[in-house]
Amino acid sequence: MQIAVVGGHGQIARLLHPLLVSAGHTPVALVRGEEQGAAVEALGAQGRLLDIERADADGFAQAFAGCDAVVFAAGGGPDGNAERKRTVDLGGALKSIEAARMLGIRRFVQVSAIDVDDPVADDTGAVWRAYVEAKRDADVALRASDLDWTILRPGRLTDDAPTGLVDLGPDVPRGDVTRADVAAVLAAVLDRADTAGHQWNLVGGDLPVTAAIDAAVQR
Repeated sequence: MQIAVVGGHGQIARLLHPLLVSAGHTPVALVRGEEQGAAVEALGAQGRLLDIERADADGFAQAFAGCDAVVFAAGGGPDGNAERKRTVDLGGALKSIEAARMLGIRRFVQVSAIDVDDPVADDTGAVWRAYVEAKRDADVALRASDLDWTILRPGRLTDDAPTGLVDLGPDVPRGDVTRADVAAVLAAVLDRADTAGHQWNLVGGDLPVTAAIDAAVQR
């Protein structure tokens, strides 16, 4: 498959590209600038320019042209800017969903965050509240679409070495997970039609990725 990766220069995406290439796919990394494009191409991806915040759904559709699946892995980043959580984490997801539907791209995998459906405490800071609400609303929109969606909700992300061992399921408790292990799960679910229609929490665990997915599908 040719797979559009929104947020193609992000930390998880840069770990995902080589895995997709190894599986025989062509990652199409959607990035903001030429320098980022060169960086992802060094990882085996095809770089395409896309300004997530300024492009409309038609612009997203142009960037997705020729692709068979979409991975939404974009985020506004830890910049303390609440508005970017809405324009990137939510707005980017909504435009990605619309563009996929416009092009007839059925497969859509989204990286969210654990526990974003839980009520936000009254004393929660504005930026964190905006982040949680953006991820929650993006997931709601994707679940309401007619796409073949899978939503992964990682726990606290770390930059540790990959373990290859995870726990995956709708009610898995909060925990840490390496970005490399998230990338491995992303690559694995893309190739499995039986993961469509599932939303799973993802943390470090005791099962190899394939076994963890098998167990989650059967729950």
